[in-house]
Amino acid sequence: MFLGRYEHSIDAKGRLTIPAKFRGDLASGTVVTKGIDRCLFLFPTAEFETLAARIRELPITREEAREFRRQMFADAGADIPDKQGRIIVPPYLREYAGIDNQVIVIGLDTYIEIWPAETWKNRDTPDNPQWEQLGI
Repeated sequence: MFLGRYEHSIDAKGRLTIPAKFRGDLASGTVVTKGIDRCLFLFPTAEFETLAARIRELPITREEAREFRRQMFADAGADIPDKQGRIIVPPYLREYAGIDNQVIVIGLDTYIEIWPAETWKNRDTPDNPQWEQLGI
């Protein structure tokens, strides 16, 4: 389970050091792809394969399903963390998310989101009235 928020940076070679608490669950491989809110999603390979199976079931006759497939697969990058726990975040994904250097890495149970630090700070509000609509 991925929990917590961590500040990190992406180096000049596009490498992101995975927070130490997350490394064990990502050691066998990762998939990084476009996130829905212009962040990046980082999945353990096994979790991404589970998601891919669900996406595979969507009807290709629906335009939204085809577009979602494109967003999740076309720009995805698979990697295995190096000995220092780093992965490469491809330039086109950094550009998509507006990531320059400083990032916030947040754990969201089964996957991770990677945000430009400034963007995360602007969204990090204590109250969100829309949460009440979820019924939790």
